Amino acid sequence: MNAGHLSVPKVVVFDLGKVLLDFDFNKAARTLAGDSDSSTEEVAGLINQTPLLHRYETGLMTTQEFFDEFRGLTGYRKSLPEFCRDLGDIFTEVGLMVGLNRFWRTQGLPTYIFSNTSELAVDHIRASFPFFSEFTGYILSYEHRVMKPDPRLYEVVERTVGTSGCQILYFDDRAENIETARDRGWQVILHDRPEESLRILRQAGLAP
Repeated sequence: MNAGHLSVPKVVVFDLGKVLLDFDFNKAARTLAGDSDSSTEEVAGLINQTPLLHRYETGLMTTQEFFDEFRGLTGYRKSLPEFCRDLGDIFTEVGLMVGLNRFWRTQGLPTYIFSNTSELAVDHIRASFPFFSEFTGYILSYEHRVMKPDPRLYEVVERTVGTSGCQILYFDDRAENIETARDRGWQVILHDRPEESLRILRQAGLAP
């Protein structure tokens, strides 16, 4: 979005992966493959943006069911807690965006996380990254049994934050997720690099 089109929002909504946290599924795939009968490529084909993962992130499977299906398909030999640890250990904090959230919170601006994610990932993030507790609220796909870019999840956001349209400023790294938000009149930034998102915000007078 052009900076000239941004106005002061009442609420800021952040996607989680590739915005506040970077992630690398290949790291988990290598570790999990080492304890299974499958190759790194085969494991990655099960855990990285796949139908199996999407069923889990949509709340259609429990963590135990997800683990059981993964184990059956790969011959994984370790326990559920070890699986959760190794699959969860894929994230690194994006400091500039975490700092941006902290700035806005000091200004009294409500901020929310809006993410396609799973119980396993959120449990790991909550335990590993203190910044996760610093938001006003959370709209997570697995809790609502629907994923972005389905408009029904955006309706949940609007009910949760108590406003709609241009009062919401939203960051996401995926164009299809941004398009649904734009269709609802939200202000949007298609996030690629934190430096670029901050530049746009500073031009609009919305960041220090």
